[in-house]
Amino acid sequence: MKLQTTSWGTFMVLGCAVLWGTVGVATRGIYSVSSTDPLSIGFYRLAFSVPVLALLTFRTLGSKSWQPRAGVAPRAGRDLALVAGLGAMMAIYQACYFAAIPRLGVTIAVIVTICSAPIMVAVLSAILFKEKLTPRIVIALLAAIAGTTLLALQEPVEAQADGETFAGLLYALGSGLGYAILTLFSRALADRYHPLQPITLGFAIGAALLLPIALAGGLTLNYPAEGWALLVYLGLVPTALAYWLFLHALRTVPPTIASILTLLEPLTSAILAALIFQESLRPLGWAGAALLLGALLVLLIRR
Repeated sequence: MKLQTTSWGTFMVLGCAVLWGTVGVATRGIYSVSSTDPLSIGFYRLAFSVPVLALLTFRTLGSKSWQPRAGVAPRAGRDLALVAGLGAMMAIYQACYFAAIPRLGVTIAVIVTICSAPIMVAVLSAILFKEKLTPRIVIALLAAIAGTTLLALQEPVEAQADGETFAGLLYALGSGLGYAILTLFSRALADRYHPLQPITLGFAIGAALLLPIALAGGLTLNYPAEGWALLVYLGLVPTALAYWLFLHALRTVPPTIASILTLLEPLTSAILAALIFQESLRPLGWAGAALLLGALLVLLIRR
C-alpha cells in the first residue's frame, strides 16, 4: 500500500480540519470570560482575518494582487461573481449554524451540518464537475458520517420537541449547503488564482454581510484581554491560515474527498475538549473516532 500522489494536498486538508477543530475550544474560552453571542464571534472571526490576508496578498503578489495566474484568460465578471458567492456562502454558513443551535441544541446542529455537507458536495460535484463517486469514496463517506454521528451522540441530545425544531433543521441544512457551495466555488477558483486572492475578497464580503446581522442582534464590543486574544486567534489561525491551506489543497484534491477529510474536525474538537476540559470520550465516542480514522485511512492509502 502507498499514499496517493496527491498526499501533500490531502495532508493540507487534514491540517485545515485540525485547525478548524480548535474553534470550539477557543469559542468556549471566549464565552467563559465574556457575555457575547455567536453572531458577534462570527463577524469578528472574519473581520480580523481580512487585514492580515490583504497584507499577505500584496506582499506576495505585488501589483498583480487581483489578477489571475499567468497564462489564464481573464473572466472578470464570472470570477467576481464566484468570489462574491464565496463570501456570501461563508456568511450564510455561519449565520445558519448559529441560528440552528438555539433551536436544535449543539449536538443535532453539529450532526446535521457536518454530515450533510459532504453529501451535498458529492452530489453537486458529480453534477457540476463530473466527479465519479467510486466505491472507495462512498465507503469513506458513509463511515465518516457514521463516525461523526456517534461522536456527537455521546452527549445528551439538547433539542426539544417543539415548533422550533423543524426551523432548526432547515437552518442546519442551510448551513451544510452553504459550506458545500463554498467548497465548490473555492474549487472553481483554485486553478485560476493564488489562494490568497479569493479568500481575502470573499471573507471581506462575508464580514460585510454579517455586520448588519450582528448589529441587529447587539454586537458585543466589550471583551477582556483574553477574549480579544482568542478572537484574534480565531481570525488568524482557523480562518485565515486554514482557509488559505484549504484553497491551496483544492488545486489537487477533489471536492468530495476534501469534504470527507474535513470530518476530522469533530474528532479534533473531542480530543482537545478531553485534554483541556477533562471531557472524556464515552464508548459511542470511541466507536465514532475509530470509524472516522478508518474513513480517513481508506482515502489516504491505496494498494
